[in-house]
Amino acid sequence: MTELRLLVQLAGEAALLLWGLHMVQSGVERAFGGKLQVLLATRLGRPSRAMLAGLGVTAALQSSTATALMIASFAAAGAVALVPALAAMLGANIGTALIVQLLSFDVGWLSPLLILSGVVAFRTGAQARTRDLGRVAIGLGLMLLALHLLVQTLAPVEASPMLGQVLAALADAPVPNLLIAAAIAWAAHSSIAGVLFVATLAGSGVLGAEAAIAMVAGANLGSALNPLLQSGGRAGQRARLRLPLGNLVNRVLGSVLVLAFLPVVTGWMQALDPAPVRLVANAHLAFNLVTSLLAFPLLRPLAWVLARTLPERPELDEAMPRYLDAGAASMPSVAMANARREVLRIADVLERMLDASARAFTEEQRDCAKALATMDDVVDRLHRAVLAYLAAIPAEKLVDADAERIAEIQAFAIALEHAADVLSRDVARHATKRLRRGVTLAAEDRDDLAALHERLLEELRLAVAVFMVEDAEAARRLVRTKERMRVTEREAARRAALAAPLPLGEPGATPGLVLDAIRDLRRVGAHLAAVAHPLLERRGELLSSRLAPQRAVKG
Repeated sequence: MTELRLLVQLAGEAALLLWGLHMVQSGVERAFGGKLQVLLATRLGRPSRAMLAGLGVTAALQSSTATALMIASFAAAGAVALVPALAAMLGANIGTALIVQLLSFDVGWLSPLLILSGVVAFRTGAQARTRDLGRVAIGLGLMLLALHLLVQTLAPVEASPMLGQVLAALADAPVPNLLIAAAIAWAAHSSIAGVLFVATLAGSGVLGAEAAIAMVAGANLGSALNPLLQSGGRAGQRARLRLPLGNLVNRVLGSVLVLAFLPVVTGWMQALDPAPVRLVANAHLAFNLVTSLLAFPLLRPLAWVLARTLPERPELDEAMPRYLDAGAASMPSVAMANARREVLRIADVLERMLDASARAFTEEQRDCAKALATMDDVVDRLHRAVLAYLAAIPAEKLVDADAERIAEIQAFAIALEHAADVLSRDVARHATKRLRRGVTLAAEDRDDLAALHERLLEELRLAVAVFMVEDAEAARRLVRTKERMRVTEREAARRAALAAPLPLGEPGATPGLVLDAIRDLRRVGAHLAAVAHPLLERRGELLSSRLAPQRAVKG
């Protein structure tokens, strides 16, 4: 029962450490997630700047795994080259080592103060950011409390005879030590938690110096597995694995060097600071500094090898989502950026549908309707995938602003899907009817339809501008374009009412067909213009009703 109680205590205290780390990470994400993402995206240019950006973002998030998912998302979208992305990962690894350095000092007395101030800020804060920073303070306090409890729990273990036998068996077996630590860090999804746990064991006398350093290398190795496993690897997306695999290669080579020169490395670390906890923290920092310095000059050759090993392959299925990384769903800012990129793919498909629709009224090819139906299937599948991806984001990690952004992404995806449905079902039906009946459109009708398709393409581009950057001028132009389409519809209706029936095949035959097509194209424009309404309403530039105020009617 004593051993079982000890294991339960250790498990509970380790869980408290992980929960504190989670609260810090989630609090920083909620308070500064968007700004950190922009910072990272704008600094991934030169490798040196990318390395510093990775260090800074990781120091804020307290998780190199979270930073790796952000960088992998940018690299998968082609927004950053592989060499700066690999450099940013080196900085992220150093960032975790600096965090461990801070937490390795005896600052347990800060725990009650941090928890108290965090609770006060969380309960009384008027602004969301104040509450989020309170969450960060609570998380830091819980982490320090967990480390203090771990030290107390492990103190009696040092004198255990059984432990002495186990340590003697493992003293000359660094590889098992490394693998155990790798498994702990992988399960915790954090090298910080893994290294702090090793430092606690070393500080309690449970681990010798060589075993502790081998476990430090193992913790670094295990935490590199999480981004690799969460990056997927679906068919046609092997290039997504380049960045996490490159980071894993760096950690593997570093671990091999540590094992090869373990006695020498142990002597250096003991000479620097023999205190067990500081020895572990210094070994963690030295591991990442040395591997980064060795790897930095070799990033270009490494990127070349990764590109040759994992080449970019064309998508086997155009309807397969490219940017909806399931591993990033736990980070709302990254997940929303991924969803936005996937929605832009839907917009690209809709643009091709508009081109095909325009050709369907001028060319004599009967496969236009089939092509529109095929592209509509792609839009439907991507639309469902985006909505499911956004629904998978944990609600407890969302703030009000995040919920609003998710609603905007969902609304735009739905508008694009509705527009695609109108094109594939209704507009394509009119084009097919024209071919089946042998109708030749009059020059005026062809010009109207061509002009409408051009306006819809313009509307689509304006809608994307409103969606991406909330461009107010683009929103106004979008609404004005919609009104011009209403004028075109009225003119087509007037011509249809005045036109006399003509034999099939004669130019200008069946003006009702053209009118129906124009009305359906106007419906497409209405779906696209809907994205402008919320922005203009917030700015007070759109009336809630188009009806003019009623005048008093005399009896």
